[in-house]
Amino acid sequence: MSIAEVQVFGVPDQRYGEEICAWVDLKPGALLVDTELRDFCRGQIALFKVPRHIRFVEAWPMTVTGKAQKFVLREAMAKELGAVADETA
Repeated sequence: MSIAEVQVFGVPDQRYGEEICAWVDLKPGALLVDTELRDFCRGQIALFKVPRHIRFVEAWPMTVTGKAQKFVLREAMAKELGAVADETA
C-alpha cells in the first residue's frame, strides 16, 4: 500500500455525534485518492468504521515523546468542517 502512517480520530457531527476522520501520510512518490482508500477499507472493516473524512498530509503535530497530538488534529479538522469540537470527548 502507499501509506506510510495514518492517524484516525473522531470529529463532531450534528447527526451522529461523531464521525470518523483519517489523516494519511503517504510514502514518498506514492499516489492515492480518498475513494481508493475508502474502497480498500470497505473490503477490510465494517462499513461504519470507514472514515467519512480523509485528508492527505505530510506531517502532524507530535508530542516530545513522538505521539500524535490528536486533540490538535481534532480541533483543526472541526474548524475546517465548521463544527465546534466538544472539549469533553
